[in-house]
Amino acid sequence: MRLKLHISGLVQGVGFRPFVYRLAKELGLKGYVLNNNSGVSIEVEGEKRELDNFLVRVDSDKPDISKFFSLQHNFLNDSGFDNFEIRDSLEDGFKNISILPDISVCEECSSEITDPQDRRFMYLFTNCTDCGPRFTIIEDLPYDRKNTSMNKFVMCHDCQSEYNESGSRRFHAQPNACNICGPFISLYDLEGNLLCSKEDALERAINLIHAGNVIGVKGLGGYHLVCDATNEEAVVRLRERKNRDEKPMAVMFPDLYTAGKEVRINMLEERALTSVEKPIVIVNKLDSFSLAESVSPGNNTVGVFLPYTPLHHIMLKKLKKPVVATSANLTDDPIVIDEKDAFARLSGIADFLLIHNRGIVRRCDDSVVRIAADRQIPVRRSRGYAPVPVILPFKLDKPVLALGPYMNNTIAVGVDNKVYLSQHIGDLDTPLAMEFYEETINDLLSIVDVTPEIVVGDMHPGYNSTKYGEKKYPDRLVKIQHHFAHILSCMAENGLSPKDEVIGFAFDGTGYGTDKTIWGGEVMIASYMGFRRALHLRPYRLPGGDKAVKEPCRTALSLLYDTFGEKTYNLQFTPFQDNERDLLIEIIKKSINCPLTTSMGRLFDAVASIIGLHHKISYHAQAAIALEQLAGKSADTGAYPFVISNHMIYQLPVIDGIVDDLKAGVPGPVIARRFHNTIVNIIVDASVQLRKETGISQVALTGGVFQNSILMECAVRKLEENGFSTLVHQLVPPNDGGISLGQAVSANFM
Repeated sequence: MRLKLHISGLVQGVGFRPFVYRLAKELGLKGYVLNNNSGVSIEVEGEKRELDNFLVRVDSDKPDISKFFSLQHNFLNDSGFDNFEIRDSLEDGFKNISILPDISVCEECSSEITDPQDRRFMYLFTNCTDCGPRFTIIEDLPYDRKNTSMNKFVMCHDCQSEYNESGSRRFHAQPNACNICGPFISLYDLEGNLLCSKEDALERAINLIHAGNVIGVKGLGGYHLVCDATNEEAVVRLRERKNRDEKPMAVMFPDLYTAGKEVRINMLEERALTSVEKPIVIVNKLDSFSLAESVSPGNNTVGVFLPYTPLHHIMLKKLKKPVVATSANLTDDPIVIDEKDAFARLSGIADFLLIHNRGIVRRCDDSVVRIAADRQIPVRRSRGYAPVPVILPFKLDKPVLALGPYMNNTIAVGVDNKVYLSQHIGDLDTPLAMEFYEETINDLLSIVDVTPEIVVGDMHPGYNSTKYGEKKYPDRLVKIQHHFAHILSCMAENGLSPKDEVIGFAFDGTGYGTDKTIWGGEVMIASYMGFRRALHLRPYRLPGGDKAVKEPCRTALSLLYDTFGEKTYNLQFTPFQDNERDLLIEIIKKSINCPLTTSMGRLFDAVASIIGLHHKISYHAQAAIALEQLAGKSADTGAYPFVISNHMIYQLPVIDGIVDDLKAGVPGPVIARRFHNTIVNIIVDASVQLRKETGISQVALTGGVFQNSILMECAVRKLEENGFSTLVHQLVPPNDGGISLGQAVSANFM
C-alpha cells in the first residue's frame, strides 16, 4: 500500500526532508520526499501498520522548528518504489495562493495563555506565525494586517517589537495582539444590553453555562451555540429552539483525556482529533457514556472535537466539562458571523451572546471526519482545510468554476493542476443559503484571481446551483451527470491519469439521470472522458415523490408491493392504517406522483422502515444511520439472495428474504447485518462480472451511502481479497460535498 501526503506550512529550510528520510528508513518504507511551490510532497510504500505509524510520527516527531498549516493524506495502490530518496524540488505550476486555512492554536501559544507569568496570560486572541486565524479574517491580498479584519487594532509597543523582530515567533504575524492592544470579548443579553467585558465576561458566561443557559459564542468562522453537554434540560431546550429534533450535535471536550472517558478513540481517530485542522471526529460512545442523552439521541456514535482557539481552550479549562458546540443558526440557514445577524437570528435560541470585536470576513463551519477502513473519510470539509487545494495528476486547460449540487454544497475553482474547494455551504434551500452561495462564489474567484472560461453545473433542472449558472453564465455553462461527477471526484483525488478507467459505484439518495429519472444505485464504467451506465438497481417507485424521502415507510410499502403484489395487504410491516395503506397501494398501482428511482439510499431507508427502526425521519439519512448502527451489534455472516441480469441489480429477492426473517423472528441486528453483507456481495459480484467484460480491476466507491463504515470496510476488504484495487475518498467527502471537485475535473475533457 502507498501513503501520499501533501503538507503546507513551515516545512522548507528547517531540516524537514532529512527528517522524513530518516523516519522512512527506520520504518522500512520506500518512496520519496520533495519540496514544491506549496509545501512538501511525500509518498511512502509499505505495510499498512508502518504507514499508519509514519502518518502519526511525521507530525508528532517532526523538527521543533517546523510547523504544519495543513496535512492532506490518502492511501493509494502501490507504485513499486525501489528505495526512499530525497528528490529535486518541483517548481512547475502556480505558487500557492496567499490565503492559508485557519490554524488551531499551537502548543507554544497554549502554554503562554495558561502561564500566570506570561504577558499573554488568559488572552483569548493569542496567536503567532504558526497558528491563528487566516482564511476567516482576510479581506484582500496581499496578506498584510491592513488587509485583514485586524486592521482597526493598532499594535502596542511590545507587540510591534515582536512583529519586527526576525527571531521572534511573531515576526510578521499579521493578527498579532495582546490584552493591551487587541480584540476582546463582551457579554450581551439578547436585548442588546452590554453586561460586562473581558475577564468578567468570560467568568459570567461560564457561570451561565453551568446554570443551564444557552450561550451564542463568537468563534473563528462563526458563532457556536454552546451549552452544558451533561445537562439534559439545557440540551433539550437548545434542540427545541434551534428546530433540530434528533440530529446529533457535536461535543467539544476540554482535552483528549476527558474525551476518552466518554468515547472510544483509536490511533487514527486520536491523530485526527489532535491534528492541526482539529476537525469534529465521529467516534463510538463507550457503554458508560454519561453525557445528556439528547446530545446524540438513539445513536451509538457522537461527533467530538477539541478546543482550537485560545477562547475555546480557556473556556473549557475553566468549565472542566464538555459542552455542546453546534453551529449558530436555524436548521438549513448559514452560520451566523456578525453581531447584527446574531441579535436578529439568535433571538429566541440563545439566552446570551459572548461576542468579540474582531470581524469574521467569511463563514466557515467546523469540519467533520470519520475513520473507516483505516482511512480518514471527510464528511464535511471546511475549517482547517479550506481553501487548501486538491492537487490533480494533470493540468487543466482552462480556468473552471464548478457550481456544486443542491445538498451539502461546496463550489470549486480549478486552475493549472489545482482545484480549490470552498468551505462547506450546505443545502441551498433558503434565501440566506443562496446569499451565502453567491457570496462564496465571488469570494473564491477573487481569492484565486481567475475568470472562469468554463462553468460546470449539475444536470438537475431544479437545483438552485444550476439555475444560478443558467442565469449568471449562460454562455459558459455545461452540465454533467451527478453520479459521474461523484466518480470523477474519487478518481481525481486518488491521482488517476486520463488513461485510467474504473468500475465506479455511485450509491446515494438522489441524482438526476440522463433518462430524466431519479438515479442513485449506479455502477458505471468510467474514465475522465465519459461513462457507460453498466448496472443499476431495478427501478422502483417513490409514493408521493419527495414526501417518501422524509417518510421511508412509503418507500417500504412500494418495495413490499413490488415483491409480494396483492399479498402486501396481509403484511404488517408498515405503520399504516388499513385505509391509508390501501390508498397508497392504489397510488402505486396507478403511478400517481410515484417517480421511478434506482436509489440505493432510499433502499437503505426502506429496509430500516420494514424492520421497524424509522418510519419517518427528522434529518437526512437518519434511517440509514440507524440501520448501520443496528448492524454493528451483530457479527452474522449471512446474506440475502439477489440477481444481476440485463444491466440491473434485482433487489426484490432481498426484500423477500428480509420478510422471511422477520416472520421467523430473526433479531433486528442480524437482519440489518445480513442486509449490509448483501450490498457488499452485490458490489463484489458486480465488480467480478464487469472485470470479466472489460478487464478493469480498479473500483471507485463514492456517494453518500459510502459514509457507512460497515459497508465501506467490508466492501474494501472483500474487493481486495478478490484482487481489486479500491479507490475511496480521503480528501473530499464521498457525499455531495465532493461533487464540485468532479465537476471541475470534467471541464477538461468536454
